[in-house]
Amino acid sequence: MQHTLSIVKPDGIVRGLVGTIIAHYEEHGLRMVAARFKQLSPQEAAGFYHVHRERPFFGELVDYMVSAPVFISVLCGKDAIQQHRTLMGATDPKNAAEGTIRALYGESIDRNTVHGSDAEDTAKFEIGYFFPQAEIYSDKIGLP
Repeated sequence: MQHTLSIVKPDGIVRGLVGTIIAHYEEHGLRMVAARFKQLSPQEAAGFYHVHRERPFFGELVDYMVSAPVFISVLCGKDAIQQHRTLMGATDPKNAAEGTIRALYGESIDRNTVHGSDAEDTAKFEIGYFFPQAEIYSDKIGLP
């Protein structure tokens, strides 16, 4: 079993898509083992997306991520990182496969509704950024 971080971004929150998106994950075998709504500060958003700090869109990304609360969760399942990325679809909703979350709900490459970890080391950093180990309940619901 593997853990990955999932974020429903501000556009998904404003449009009331949290339940729909989580149901999509659960229907495909991913289990939520930690979750919270959070209004990110500019510093938190900048720290989380620090890998993009040199990119021209960084300031706009930070502004967008603090524009409304986000829903942050840890998902668990077999090959959770790859499975989650497949369910999300391509970053640009125009290029996302039919039936993926970004194809269904993404508005643009900048407002693509969801974020997900892209590798094990990234997942470890991202999960730790928002959740102490004591708040991840895999073991309490029968998952490793």
